[in-house]
Amino acid sequence: MTITQPDLSVFETLESEVRSYCRGWPTVFDRAQGSRMFDEDGHEYLDFFAGAGSLNYGHNNPVLKRALIDYIERDGVTHGLDMSTTAKRAFLETFQNVILRPRDLPYKVMFPGPTGTNAVESALKLARKVKGRESIVSFTNAFHGMSLGSLAVTGNAFKRAGAGIPLVHGTPMPFDNYLDGRTPDFIWFERLLEDSGSGLNQPAAVIVETVQGEGGINVARAEWLRQLADVCKRWDMLLIVDDIQMGCGRTGPFFSFEEAGIVPDIVTVSKSISGYGLPMSLCLFKPELDVWEPGEHNGTFRGNNPAFVTAAAALETYWADGSAMEKQTQARGEQIEQALVAIADENGDAIVEYRGRGLVWGIEFRDKPRAGAIAKRAFELGLLIETSGPESEVVKLLPALTITAEELDEGLRTLARAVRETA
Repeated sequence: MTITQPDLSVFETLESEVRSYCRGWPTVFDRAQGSRMFDEDGHEYLDFFAGAGSLNYGHNNPVLKRALIDYIERDGVTHGLDMSTTAKRAFLETFQNVILRPRDLPYKVMFPGPTGTNAVESALKLARKVKGRESIVSFTNAFHGMSLGSLAVTGNAFKRAGAGIPLVHGTPMPFDNYLDGRTPDFIWFERLLEDSGSGLNQPAAVIVETVQGEGGINVARAEWLRQLADVCKRWDMLLIVDDIQMGCGRTGPFFSFEEAGIVPDIVTVSKSISGYGLPMSLCLFKPELDVWEPGEHNGTFRGNNPAFVTAAAALETYWADGSAMEKQTQARGEQIEQALVAIADENGDAIVEYRGRGLVWGIEFRDKPRAGAIAKRAFELGLLIETSGPESEVVKLLPALTITAEELDEGLRTLARAVRETA
């Protein structure tokens, strides 16, 4: 692909140096549809990024777009704080009937604000209020958001350093396979809990991602998650599952913890819950944990009614018929895995490991900077992929759940070429 130099002057002059994705993809995007994005010069890109998991149903999904346009055209409420609206009622009823009730999940629903970190902050705050304790346990290589409470349970040193103040009341424990299987699961955690001289304050809760996206596509085994749930139950700690990136069908089932057969006390959901890339997040919790006083946790944008509209449409369209979406995601995941097997065979010792579930996969490279070089070459070839992991050593694949088998094959061929050409 020949790419002319785009005019980036206004971004470079006026926008903060904090911008990041645009540095890896130096073009000006203009429109998008499905799994394709187009820049202002008409160049086409196949999207294996999906808004960092916010666009599970693709760009400008026509069903969701129609629902949104109809709502706006009839002057539906756009901003409503936490007032009762017809859009919120339709979403809550759909969420209960399509998602919660079929899974026998009794959760109350809280709208804590527009972003994932808002949901995490509310979950931590609620856990501390319920248990009357301050300490939260998280895991190595975790990522839970960029606000202070979320950063305190995030592992990445670069992101933590940006806080500028001590990040307290959080204690990291080894994630599944962090010690390469040399130590029995949770032996260190439980030893600290049972020893009054360990220095670990009794935690209010444990927060975990079933698949660590930003941490490098680290996949927790179902048995590990079940053991964690058991530890939490025996030691009177709440279990919080952060399903912000891995929920809404990303790993196959609607919730990523379903495969493990656990029922977390609290679940955070965001990114693709609106289905259309509109800001929206949920904090779900068991009814007995609903100890909030009215207005005790609030925010101006916790009632995004256009997001309620597209969210309800997404649930009705893709999840009301049971397991069809899950089966399609699993089939696409198997397609990716087969391609990664071939890439690994071709590249031998250059690849440490490939891993994933459903439609989230990662390839870890022994030469850590190579992952970034592959992402750069993929962009030049018309494919959008990002990197993850503590040293950006993992090429991360996050295509839309609605991607076709043909589009997926096209992107995987491009990825294989990018790997080959950066050897």
